[in-house]
Amino acid sequence: MDKTSRRKGRALRRGAPPVRNVDYRHLRHPFTAQKVLSDDAVAAIHDMALRLLEDLGLRVLLPEARAIYASGGAIIDEGTEMVRIGRDMVAASLATAPKSIRMRAPNPERELIYEEGALIFSPAGGCPNATDRIRGRRPGNLATFEETLKLHQSFDVIHKLGPSAEPQDVPAHLRHYAMMRGQLTLSDKPLFVYARGRGQIEDSFEMIRLAMGLSEDDFTDGSWATTVINTNSPRQLDKPMAEGIIDFARAGQLSIITPFCLAGAMAPVTVEGALVLQHAECLAGITLAQLVRPGAPVSYGGFSSNVDMKSGAPAFGTPTHIRLAIGTGQLARHVGMPWRSAAGSASNVADMQAAGENHMGLWANLVANATLTVHSAGWLEGGLTFGYEKFINDIEALQIIAELCTPLSSNPDDLAWAALSDVQPGGHFFATQHTMDRFDRAFYGPLVADLANHGSWEAAGAQTSTERATSIWQTVLAEFAPPDGSEGRGHRITRFIADRSAEGGAPPPD
Repeated sequence: MDKTSRRKGRALRRGAPPVRNVDYRHLRHPFTAQKVLSDDAVAAIHDMALRLLEDLGLRVLLPEARAIYASGGAIIDEGTEMVRIGRDMVAASLATAPKSIRMRAPNPERELIYEEGALIFSPAGGCPNATDRIRGRRPGNLATFEETLKLHQSFDVIHKLGPSAEPQDVPAHLRHYAMMRGQLTLSDKPLFVYARGRGQIEDSFEMIRLAMGLSEDDFTDGSWATTVINTNSPRQLDKPMAEGIIDFARAGQLSIITPFCLAGAMAPVTVEGALVLQHAECLAGITLAQLVRPGAPVSYGGFSSNVDMKSGAPAFGTPTHIRLAIGTGQLARHVGMPWRSAAGSASNVADMQAAGENHMGLWANLVANATLTVHSAGWLEGGLTFGYEKFINDIEALQIIAELCTPLSSNPDDLAWAALSDVQPGGHFFATQHTMDRFDRAFYGPLVADLANHGSWEAAGAQTSTERATSIWQTVLAEFAPPDGSEGRGHRITRFIADRSAEGGAPPPD
């Protein structure tokens, strides 16, 4: 039973109005994509990115990747490990890169179509720490990782899984076993795999095949796993990331190419300059994937913002972050690909700053028409910490956005002529038949927000939204039940994990 179903059950037991029947699982963008650049400026950025790849190139640390680029016609300098990629190679790769990708899931009802127009949310990821009001800030461990998976599973507006709080109490060469077991037994949503070396990637793929009972052909029928590939801006692709692109392409799984270009640090200080670098690095990754396997699922991506020029720390929810997100969307549409962006927060606690930064990032991605928004809920300290209360308050924002995805019907009854006729000037609409017929489902019911007046709020304990969020995540975890089929999936990978662990696991690359 998901979170919405449990809320419906509790509401009915209390005699409260039923929860609105809104599908949060499969969302489409409700608004026309916005622009921060003219069409001519987008074309100029694209052309300069191609020039950068041709004339300056990028450093590729993996010899195998350099050989693959060379097979496609790139110019290689083995002494400097520099690769220069012709625009004809890029154009050919863009022609074979798929425009629509089926994202498989243990529960077929959770499957997604990754394409332009889709609106997909993924939670905070890659956080080494976690924090909540009860236990404070602490290094991530396996128990915390599993708790965050339960939170992700419990809200339909989180569409795919992310690595959330890293289980640092599990040795690095065994960690991927614990993370994949958690995903397969505590959730039924699309899965995430870290690109941390060939051994870990193949182990993770095999666990998915075993858990789901998939043949090799079944496994390549759509994408059962996604990974994020971060270039080392400026203009460098390291060995694990290059291996990730190659291995995911060969296996027919989705790699999301995502330069992390912080303007003023790893990228030029101007929006346009940062976009040139991001676009070039992204095109280079897409080209590698398509050289490995034409038609391999791959996504355009960008996660760019600016740094604080006083401290050098990353900033999020800023005007530059917003402009870069919208500009990234324009460039993705220019090359005809679905794409990923991100929200996030630099705040150290779940306060007004944290909410404001994340909300601005979410709205930037909404008006930019991002296919996938990563770090949409729970991200604090620029990704150093997963916040439980932050996650719950961010879910409120995501659910409000999801409500906007249901089109207004504007049928004659919705125009409310009867109600307008019934109510005299200066009257009210509480008791009209039109209101009585719709009061129990007309408006979104807040998850966290308290809409009571000051006196009622004070009498109830005068709690802030952060304090209210604590009781919500505690209730979610206390009432959590694993999804159907999870026990069988876990059983089918138990022997594999035991055997591989006894053999020494899969150490990540140096």
